Amino acid sequence: MTVSRPDPLVTAVPDRGTGTGAAVDARGLSAVLDRAREPVIGVFRIVVGLLFACHGAATLFDVLGGPHAGVPEFGAWPGWWAAAIQLVGGALVLLGAWTRVAALVCSGSMAYAYFVVHQPEALFPIENGGEPSAMFCWAFLLIAVLGPGRWAVDSLFTRKIAA
Repeated sequence: MTVSRPDPLVTAVPDRGTGTGAAVDARGLSAVLDRAREPVIGVFRIVVGLLFACHGAATLFDVLGGPHAGVPEFGAWPGWWAAAIQLVGGALVLLGAWTRVAALVCSGSMAYAYFVVHQPEALFPIENGGEPSAMFCWAFLLIAVLGPGRWAVDSLFTRKIAA
């Protein structure tokens, strides 16, 4: 008598309400995650944009806990301009308006911040305090590449062409 081994890609998941097991395989999980892709990207965009806009508002207007290095003078390079990009770019990404361009500008500003301000202090972000700059840079690059996801103002202005 041979003993059959369970397929490693299949797991038993309790069936809601009946208490019996239902098999869910990796392909089924992939299908569920694929359906969630656009809403998850949309929520990711909204959260990243909100956090970035809050950082810019804190720096420009001394709100939400205030700036980390003092309020920059109007037009002062690079502090005021970085905060303006954070506030405006973050708000655009949050709303999903001109998302890809705004996200690319935000990503570039964080790359600049990392390499000019943080990286000369030490090689790794954990050593030089550049984790937020690095994380925002890559998060905005991801948004620029993947697009805005669901619930974006951009979708109001784009027409879907029937195939």
